[in-house]
Amino acid sequence: MTPGPARRLIPAYLVTGGRSRPAGPALDRLAVLVRTDAPVPDDAGTQARRLCELLEPGALTVVECAAHLDLPVSATVFLATDLAATGLLLTRPPIPSAGQIDRSLVERLLDGLRSLP
Repeated sequence: MTPGPARRLIPAYLVTGGRSRPAGPALDRLAVLVRTDAPVPDDAGTQARRLCELLEPGALTVVECAAHLDLPVSATVFLATDLAATGLLLTRPPIPSAGQIDRSLVERLLDGLRSLP
């Protein structure tokens, strides 16, 4: 098996500032992140700037951001939580999966469609 391209991993403790828990409520890894119009402060770290730039064109989930930034998901959760607390990001809970479909409703719908001329 041929090894993949060499990745430069950043230790999670550097991104999290040595913390073991996020400053605010922890985000779900499938939470959706959206960039606000607030300007990025000059003292923002490199990873914070990269995340803000990544989200400029639209929304991504925490895990997608982690993959793009080559960061562990846990470190990306910390980073996103911090940026949301400062107003640079908006967060939205994951979109719930669809519930069970009411089969009788679908059958009635199909019967109605079939009865149309």
